[in-house]
Amino acid sequence: MKLSVVMPIYNERATLRRVVETVLSLSFPFDIELLCVDDGSTDGSREILRELQLQHPAMRLLLQPRNMGKGAALRRGIQDATGEFVLIQDADLEYDPAEYPILLQPLLDGKADVVYGSRFTGDRPHRVLYFWHSVGNRLLTLFSNALTDLNLTDMETCYKAFRREAIQSIVLKEDRFGFEPEVTVKVAKRRLRVYEVGISYSGRTYQEGKKISWKDGVRALWCLLKYSLEEPRVQPGAASSGVRPPRV
Repeated sequence: MKLSVVMPIYNERATLRRVVETVLSLSFPFDIELLCVDDGSTDGSREILRELQLQHPAMRLLLQPRNMGKGAALRRGIQDATGEFVLIQDADLEYDPAEYPILLQPLLDGKADVVYGSRFTGDRPHRVLYFWHSVGNRLLTLFSNALTDLNLTDMETCYKAFRREAIQSIVLKEDRFGFEPEVTVKVAKRRLRVYEVGISYSGRTYQEGKKISWKDGVRALWCLLKYSLEEPRVQPGAASSGVRPPRV
């Protein structure tokens, strides 16, 4: 059994070696395929990734031709994934790879098609940072739940795990941080089985490299509305056909 970890990277040289080593040193009863998608980094991240690729056969390096956005990088990594399960991992170590077993358990048990790791539930440690960020995240999740009829506590979380056939059956379009609301709406439209588990969170400040801004929050609202209105509802079972969509 294989897990495909998709890691979008843009100017993350400060944490890159550590996160790659952490992911590939995990001990699981299945193989890990780490797909590192560099999104046009200009800080030396690409050179570090080339070095790491020579050291780690389980790492695959995918280079975007220019900075195209996190969503575009995720789309490419997801399309190239070959494992039974696909998990999203940021390169900044805000999320702890040691918690993969928690995320994967509902998938391994055959109970879920998609698992969200929530920063707002459970008793795991969280770094205390921006109040208004947390308010914005909760409002976006509330709006998302109202449109999708899901009962999530953290729609914007990075940590999402999927059955590969389920996520590869979804045609994704968003190039930046709109990936989170887009994939949530499309998962709901397909009536996939969604679970949520509590995770820890070690957030960064803007001085430490955090990139998301209030403009991305506005875009997230737009994406929720857009895809809720235009995305057709898929009949149960149709999303599990395993047919891969064309590359976009």
